[in-house]
Amino acid sequence: MLEEIPLTRPDTPLLDQIGNPSDLKLMEVNQLSQLADELRLFLLYSVGQTGGHFGAGLGVVELTIALHYVFDSPKDKLVWDVGHQAYPHKILTGRRDQMLTIRQAEGLTPFPSRIESNYDAFGVGHSSTSISAALGMMVADRLLNEQHYNIAIIGDGAMTAGMAFEALNHAGHLDDNILVILNDNNMSISNNVGGLSSYFARMWASKPYNFIRTGSKRVLSKIPPALKAVHRAEEYMKGMVSPGTLFEEIGFNYIGLIDGHNTTSLVEILNNIKSLRGPQLLHLVTQKGKGYSESENDPFGMHAMSKIGPKIDKEKPRPKQAASLEQVADNETTKKLSNSASTYSQVFGNWLCDAARQDDKIVGITPAMGEGSGMKDFAEQFPKRFHDVAIAEQHAVTFAAGMACNGIKPVVAIYSTFLQRAYDQLIHDVALQKLNVLFAIDRAGLVGEDGPTHAGSFDLSFLRCIPNMVVMTPSNEAETHKLLSTAYHHEGPTAVRYPRGKGSGIAIERNLKPVAIGKAVIRREGSSVVILAFGSMVEVALVAGNKINASVVDMRFVKPLDEDLIGDMATRHQLIVTLEENTILGGAGSAVNEFLLRSNYQISILNLGLPDKFLEHGKVPEMLARINLDSDSIVQSIDKKLKDCKIQSEAV
Repeated sequence: MLEEIPLTRPDTPLLDQIGNPSDLKLMEVNQLSQLADELRLFLLYSVGQTGGHFGAGLGVVELTIALHYVFDSPKDKLVWDVGHQAYPHKILTGRRDQMLTIRQAEGLTPFPSRIESNYDAFGVGHSSTSISAALGMMVADRLLNEQHYNIAIIGDGAMTAGMAFEALNHAGHLDDNILVILNDNNMSISNNVGGLSSYFARMWASKPYNFIRTGSKRVLSKIPPALKAVHRAEEYMKGMVSPGTLFEEIGFNYIGLIDGHNTTSLVEILNNIKSLRGPQLLHLVTQKGKGYSESENDPFGMHAMSKIGPKIDKEKPRPKQAASLEQVADNETTKKLSNSASTYSQVFGNWLCDAARQDDKIVGITPAMGEGSGMKDFAEQFPKRFHDVAIAEQHAVTFAAGMACNGIKPVVAIYSTFLQRAYDQLIHDVALQKLNVLFAIDRAGLVGEDGPTHAGSFDLSFLRCIPNMVVMTPSNEAETHKLLSTAYHHEGPTAVRYPRGKGSGIAIERNLKPVAIGKAVIRREGSSVVILAFGSMVEVALVAGNKINASVVDMRFVKPLDEDLIGDMATRHQLIVTLEENTILGGAGSAVNEFLLRSNYQISILNLGLPDKFLEHGKVPEMLARINLDSDSIVQSIDKKLKDCKIQSEAV
């Protein structure tokens, strides 16, 4: 058991021999336990250098080794759900020496990616997709007359989503060869891992048992009463010792519970499963964070970590550190963040507690994002009004709609990227009925190292086209609190979207006073050029505006727009620039364009925002600079537009 994460490259003689899974197959089974220790040690070292997810990966080290030892990847497809647990897989598939680049610009991706490696069978980032994807691969194999194994590895959390059960049901109906591995790291069931259950697991996966099972059914098929009796006896026997009755009823052969950290047993069982026909479900019990004491004791808190810096001699004074790039809005910003600066998630959490104390009809709902969304205090203070519905985004939204029908004010805290998964429910169950539901949309815009699977690049585009929706984009912590209060007072569906990370330390007035719906605020008066900035881009707009003496408007609302103010700006300036951390296509800038065209304003327009492509991971300021959304690039874009339009300005 490791107490500290190694700061120097550990000695890993067995792991160093593995350039790809074919090298792994040259080892003896009795060597795999040592290999698991080395792999776990290297994983901790590499993540300590780069930051990233590691708790889930530590829990599947033995499983990953066994899968690559038994199956022939990449011909056999390993489909990892979510992808947090795929670091050991990356290490064993030729990317060990690149692990120190993970989550960095132009380095390894934080999740499986088909572009990165042919060993990554399916690109992931969102949960509960693996069974559907593996099932599709299986059907494709049959159509192409190919015979490969297709394996979905899914966690107990991801298994809670309806999509997973839809895929299980379909697989049972198709009744063809697919293996689903349920990686269960819920410690409450660890007591079930013992001699008896392990014995039955081995028995149910063995050739003799399945020969007798299928052979007897074939023989007795001519005698229906006898077959029925045998089937009933079998189900009764398995139901007494197995939690797998549900999976058996769907059509899977259930194998479990077994210890997911016993490499020898895993290899044996997986080899047995290879000879079985039909859908198989292997139920493993693992320990999230296995091998690292701090992670085992706090699996949620140690789900991921930032990179570890060098230790500082306690005798020497700690040097002053500049604010990290993730903490500033623009790379020219020189002011250091206040120690009191809160994350936007914390601002939301504080607001929710404030609102709940004044209104007992406030209810908080989250699809497995309670702590990440800042709802920990709310859950503790108002446990009866807090609902974590697990990884079930669609259910979360319709659940909220049902509450709103009966006069409750539900607040759905959800990341922008995961709201995409509940789009139909958002339209059909909330907006169509004009229900009083508040969507607190966290992680809007770019999210940095987690990459395109987690970016909130599209919410303004897909929200503003929905009738009855009010869409707000606060520019700082204080504005976030104000606009959440505004959404609370509004009767009907509302969305308040805010970015990941810390604000700039602006003081917040802790009250529930609303602002006027659809009214923007002028932050800077200038000449010739006006920048209409939305949300997180207001600060960088002010930096750019100071350089070229441009007016800057904090738009606050994407829907409804402050059309009166936009019209006034159009008459007093020669160029309108829209600036947003959302895709340009269909975004806030498009809304401005539509209004100006509809109202017959004759003025040049420049739309700046996220381009029409998925952006690879990196630090947010680096990513913004890469797409010309840092202040210098914004100024250059404005200069070019002015010259193209032959507009005389202080910017030229």
